[in-house]
Amino acid sequence: MKHPILPIKSKVTFFSTQIYDKVFFEKYNTDFDYELDFFDTQLNEQTVKLISNTDVVCVFVNDVVNASVIQQLAERKVRIIALRCAGFNNVDLEAAKKHNLKVCRVPAYSPEAVAEHAMAMILTLNRKTHKAYNRVREQNFSLNGLLGFDLHGKTVGIIGTGNIGKAFSKIIKGFGCKVLAFDIVTDSEMEKNGVTSVSLETIFKESDIISLHCPLNEKTKHLIDKKSLSIMKDHVMIINTSRGALIQTSDVIKALKKGKVGYLGIDVYEQEEKLFFRDLSEDIIQDDAIQRLMSFPNVLVTAHQAFFTNEALTQIALVTFNNIESLLAQNDIDNKAALLV
Repeated sequence: MKHPILPIKSKVTFFSTQIYDKVFFEKYNTDFDYELDFFDTQLNEQTVKLISNTDVVCVFVNDVVNASVIQQLAERKVRIIALRCAGFNNVDLEAAKKHNLKVCRVPAYSPEAVAEHAMAMILTLNRKTHKAYNRVREQNFSLNGLLGFDLHGKTVGIIGTGNIGKAFSKIIKGFGCKVLAFDIVTDSEMEKNGVTSVSLETIFKESDIISLHCPLNEKTKHLIDKKSLSIMKDHVMIINTSRGALIQTSDVIKALKKGKVGYLGIDVYEQEEKLFFRDLSEDIIQDDAIQRLMSFPNVLVTAHQAFFTNEALTQIALVTFNNIESLLAQNDIDNKAALLV
């Protein structure tokens, strides 16, 4: 009696895997039935050798997917690079195209998750709730040093009016703020909702709070630097939940020391691949810049946490699997924003 030939499962290899990645991807894999292989290490020129008989590699924000890595992926017959995030600045798209590798991403999972985290950082820095929490636990009920300001009536500048910037504009409008926005393409929907489109220079000059929601590319790298900081208001608040390299760290440290920057909230950091998503509580951190930043009482650092909600992780898993399924079946994706190469 002949046994039926079962179809071979496609294999997806994950890098930079955290516990929650396994939980959500294994949960939703029941509808797709892929073979899943998880590595907690970062993908780079050395770890690419861990890949064996894999159709798809699934990577995150700090994985290294440069020309050398892509060449090795192609040599190992990998067909798809699936980003489980929106940003793709860490992938050499030209190299992927040269080696005929498809590259897909999750262009929108939960814009509200990131926008709400940006708002949480603003409120925390302003009203110093993190400091108040620690004080009260030590039975210190003094209000000295906890003075904040009304958000109502303040001018908030948004740089980047994609899904996250748009979600953030709705939140901050609810606080009675004057909202300015800059992007290379004017968003008419935001303008109908009372957001004023202005130049980047106007954002820098007029904003009490600046929130970054633009992608990282050659034009936006170190958008916040000595030059742009010099024309901002004194004691400006800067929030970055997008990509670390939007800010020139050494320049913002100098601005903090001078009081030019009054508040800084960062969920991302230019050298975060050596720090974030790891427990380094027993280590001596060698990065002097992040240590200096964390020494300021008016700086709030979170470790790339903005996306971290149940809804966002669910969408990331489902969209990633759907992208892979479409590419394996027809070499294309209906959602063109998800397909990079």
